[in-house]
Amino acid sequence: MSKHLPADERRAATVEAVIDLAAEQNPSDITTTAIARRMGLTQGALFRHFLTKDAILEAVMSWVTERLLVRTDKAAQSSASPVAALEAVFMAHIDFVSEHPGVPRILFGELQRAGDTLPKKMVQTLIKHYGERIHRLLEMGKACGELDAGLDVDAASVLFIGSIQGLVMQSLIAGDVTRLRQDAAGVFCIYHQGIKRAA
Repeated sequence: MSKHLPADERRAATVEAVIDLAAEQNPSDITTTAIARRMGLTQGALFRHFLTKDAILEAVMSWVTERLLVRTDKAAQSSASPVAALEAVFMAHIDFVSEHPGVPRILFGELQRAGDTLPKKMVQTLIKHYGERIHRLLEMGKACGELDAGLDVDAASVLFIGSIQGLVMQSLIAGDVTRLRQDAAGVFCIYHQGIKRAA
């Protein structure tokens, strides 16, 4: 990697290095030395862009939040109906994790940290905003008659997110990220069966 990148590109490259490392090892074990080594830099050069490891994690959380929400919003907006939008969001999220397997390891790791760290709060905010988007699509599905009129939208939103998290956890346990795409369509189909309007 070039040692003479502009500051924004260097910060973006740092985020990518952390996500790549997290796919290979426990994120809590990633040191600034390992990040600098992955980038072909000295620690001093790395610290010119980030004062602390937490500052790097904050940049990672910002990157994940922006990329995931933009991708899922785009998937929803290009869909013809609320249910089609839900499926598109589900699959876009699965594709995002498949492309960046280090991301869920970082997110789960941050949520397990003791105390209210800024990166942990950022993960919680991401999940909150994501859940609000799913909630809206479910309400729209009820309003247009695609989904059951008596659907508990709060529970259905939790189950949507939980289904993705379950798929991700199983792929991490199996050490096989390809399972995500293999299993996702069938899982969404069962989810849809549970929330659709009765015939």
